[in-house]
Amino acid sequence: MGGKPGMELHNNTGHPRRWAILGVLVISLLVVVLDNTILNVALRTLADPVHGLGATQGQLEWAINSYTLVFAGLLFTFGVLGDRVGRKRFLMVGLALFGLASLLSAYSQGPGQLIAARALMGVGGAAIMPVTLSIISNVFDPRERGRAIGVWAGAVGLAVAIGPILGGALLEHFWWGSVFLINVPVVIAGVVLVALLVPESRDPRPGRIDMLGVLLSVVGLVSLSYGIIDGGEHGFGRPLAWGSILVGIAVLAWFVQHERSSDHPSLDVRLFKVPHFAAPVAIVGLVFFAAMGSMFFGSFYLQLVRGYSPLQTGLLFLPFAGAQLIFAPRSAAMVRRYGGRAVATVGLLLTVVSLAAFVFIGASTPIWIVLLVFLIQGTGMANIMPPATESIMSALPREKAGVGSAVSNTVRQVAGALGVAILGSVLSAVYRSDIGDALTGLPAQAHDAANESISGAYAAAGQLGPAAPALISAANDAFVTAMHWAAALSAVIAALGIIVVLRWMPGREAVVVAPAPVAEPELAGTV
Repeated sequence: MGGKPGMELHNNTGHPRRWAILGVLVISLLVVVLDNTILNVALRTLADPVHGLGATQGQLEWAINSYTLVFAGLLFTFGVLGDRVGRKRFLMVGLALFGLASLLSAYSQGPGQLIAARALMGVGGAAIMPVTLSIISNVFDPRERGRAIGVWAGAVGLAVAIGPILGGALLEHFWWGSVFLINVPVVIAGVVLVALLVPESRDPRPGRIDMLGVLLSVVGLVSLSYGIIDGGEHGFGRPLAWGSILVGIAVLAWFVQHERSSDHPSLDVRLFKVPHFAAPVAIVGLVFFAAMGSMFFGSFYLQLVRGYSPLQTGLLFLPFAGAQLIFAPRSAAMVRRYGGRAVATVGLLLTVVSLAAFVFIGASTPIWIVLLVFLIQGTGMANIMPPATESIMSALPREKAGVGSAVSNTVRQVAGALGVAILGSVLSAVYRSDIGDALTGLPAQAHDAANESISGAYAAAGQLGPAAPALISAANDAFVTAMHWAAALSAVIAALGIIVVLRWMPGREAVVVAPAPVAEPELAGTV
């Protein structure tokens, strides 16, 4: 990228191998994001007691959320630790840990082992994500840094596109563990390339580690999510569900208070007093809450109600992923022309329309309509993230770009986890309520399995002989009704984002703000 004498980039201060290094960092990011998109098409198989682990819907939600919650809780602290001990070293350790946890996940003997292995994968993912951004900031000239971060972010769209297809292809030909085992060779290649290409770097003034803050955030999020999932699985009449929810809320409130008074917070909550920062972060949270929950029930709908194979399901998600790949790179030009507020509003409107459309989708809806809904949703989300990210970054001084990215990533992960938990709970509760009458007279074991989830109903139907078609039909009807309620709630949540955009999102006239409260030395290590 060096130019002729007199050109802007003639005195480029970036690393000579910076673009090759970026390629290695993209591989590191791909393995983290790819795993979650692959898991979506494996849910039905994991619920199968013969070909999978016989996991309940609650256990499947925890298989997703154990990774996400650990990842989000450790993201900031691992950013500080990577800056302290060396970013290259920390990236290699994170990749190795992620590969080991993938191996343990592939050979799990039960849902509990899988949930624990996925939590360990979250530790590895939290070590990988923040140091990749720190390394980009270290090896790229400031004039190229925005482009490099754009390529880094585009890797997420690539993972969304290829994850479901790769996962479906693996499940067509191999056992369920292959969706995790595929990570191992990628991790090995990543470790070797990092060792060969990536230079070591450290922050000369790393921030201290906020151990109490990390502990409070993880305990609070896990307790809150556990209560929601337990309530959805067993009903909210149990004291355990409400007790866990209240403990989670109390611990998170303690976390916020602690972060406000700490001189080395893992999350500087003062950032959220800046509207141009807080509004887009809220939008990211609301959108991913709705989107992750809808993808959770969408996978079951396609594989069970519609009868598609895992590979076919992955291909059916292509319009969603393809729309993001096509429209996300173009949204920056739209922001420059029309302003972030206008682009984000249109993106949110498309997302709300697509989620609300699921309320009218039934067991026999033509599949092209479902594909169109996925296309609209992908287009909408592709036009939300760039203006939201631009607003987040413009609200911070340049040296705090890593802080903005870390906050955005954490909110996205936590919101996605809670979306799966809450919308999954709505799905379970409505399903159980609707299918109750159809289970009268069934053997106790079949009754309990069918009452648990649609996956359990399909498994029970295999043992019922002539009574199986009636049970399958009732389960499909109950699930579709439950999906309608969950979709309606997700549309309402996404619609709240429109209010946030119109009230607080900066438009074309936005001025870059560098608020004093977030420019303190203690935050330097949270990149």
